[in-house]
Parts: sequence; structure tokens; C-alpha cells
Amino acid sequence: MASSTKSGTPKWKSGNWTLSEQEYKQIASRREPSRTVGKNCLRAFLVGGTICLIGQGIQQLYMTYLGMNEKEAGNPTVVTLILISVILTCLGVYDKIAQWAGAGTAVPVTGFANSMCSAALEHRSEGLVLGVGANIFKLAGSVVVFGTVAAFFVALIYLIFGLSH
Repeated sequence: MASSTKSGTPKWKSGNWTLSEQEYKQIASRREPSRTVGKNCLRAFLVGGTICLIGQGIQQLYMTYLGMNEKEAGNPTVVTLILISVILTCLGVYDKIAQWAGAGTAVPVTGFANSMCSAALEHRSEGLVLGVGANIFKLAGSVVVFGTVAAFFVALIYLIFGLSH
């Protein structure tokens, strides 16, 4: 319970704005919105799955109309998804989808493209080199580093346990 003045009102309501850490945590926990984990997971699954479904459709188009096999159609499919993501980011649409879907838009390659494009748009007024060039990897850089380190450890595990073919 928050400490009170002699009159019984909480210190922060009586004009004394100094709260203890415990008082602050109590106030913050009462005002914190409830987390709907199930709903957030469902949204992420639906949007992430839809992005992957669109990617599969694009790959099928490349295979059907351009005569590519599955392996050949892979790279143009990824590039097309990245292009769509960048266009939607520039139009402000991708961020609205991401707000609603959460991690569902962050996990596919489109989320990586969105993070890089957002940084570029945010810092474009500072110039191409010191603005865009210096800041484009602020968010995406940690993803690149983590991916590289994770790939190293996975390769090390494969090497140690002889899991390669």
C-alpha cells in the first residue's frame, strides 16, 4: 500500500511527487494494460502465415509462367517479397499491419526489409552517407549479428556431432 500523509491521502496526491520504488510499481501495475497472449499469438500466426502463403503464391507464379523450377524460383520470390515490404513500408501500410500482428510481420524476411527501410526513411533528411548509410543497420544490424553467431554455433554442433550428410 502506498504511504500516506497524516490526512490519509497518498503522498503523490497531496503534492509530494516523490514516490518510493514500491509505490511506483503498484501504481504502474494497476495502469498496465492486460496482455492477451492467446490473441497476440493468433494474430501473429495468421499474418505470418499469410505472408508465407503470398510468398508461396509468388513462387508458383514464377514456376508456372517463367518456367523456373522450385530452386530457381526461390531467389526471385524473396526479392519480390522484399520489394512488396519496402513499398508497403514507404506507404505506411506495413507498420499498421505490424502494429496489429506483432511478431507475425517481424519473423519473415519482410520484417527485416521493413526494419531497414524504416531506418532509411527516418534518417534520409540527414543525407545518404551520414543519415541513411550510418543508420540503416541500427535495428537490422543486431539481427545480422545474431544470425551470424547462431549460424556459427549450429555449424559447430554439426561439425562436432557429425550431423552433416
